[in-house]
Amino acid sequence: MALAIRDVREHDLDAVLALNNTAGRSILVLDAAQLRYFYEHADYFRVAEIDGQLAGFLIALRNGQDYSSTNYQWFSEHYPSFVYIDRIVIANAFRRHGLGRIFYCDVNSFAEVRVPLLTCEVFLEPPDDVVVLFHGTYGFQEVGQQRMGKQGPQVSLLAKDLPSYAFVRDTYLEHGGLPDLPWLAGRTAFLNNDSTSRRLAGERRS
Repeated sequence: MALAIRDVREHDLDAVLALNNTAGRSILVLDAAQLRYFYEHADYFRVAEIDGQLAGFLIALRNGQDYSSTNYQWFSEHYPSFVYIDRIVIANAFRRHGLGRIFYCDVNSFAEVRVPLLTCEVFLEPPDDVVVLFHGTYGFQEVGQQRMGKQGPQVSLLAKDLPSYAFVRDTYLEHGGLPDLPWLAGRTAFLNNDSTSRRLAGERRS
């Protein structure tokens, strides 16, 4: 079985949309325009291919985006610098094979050289102990709760500290940026946020 994790390509979008919209009630449905927004603006948008077949994807955004998600906005109001995992979807045929953990390791590696926090939310309605346990064992802690709209589900807002970021910031980001290496490169579809005017990374807003 040959597995590849790579940046999404435009020709993947139809398959990504179909996978997203058949994932079940824990994943919000997208239309083509919403998916196009992610394609053009998401800082992290990678897919998993297994033997050439789309097996899953993960989408994440850094702070500073014009994104209407109430959960993303909650983190924007409380933290100045973070990567927010908007969604992860694994195709039914490839679930329970560790692909979710592989994606989380990959997005963690992307985030820890850029920001001090990795964030996401989990639905509390309906409750899903497997999802809660997964995030807890991966180092996420609850930092808040909110309801998604008047009639939406209650969610637990989670954050994971990325301790290595301080070393990367002091050694590289404040002295010319990350080394020019392929595994450190970001997507070419977005412009990096200018964080020079932001407060100390990781400082929580009151």
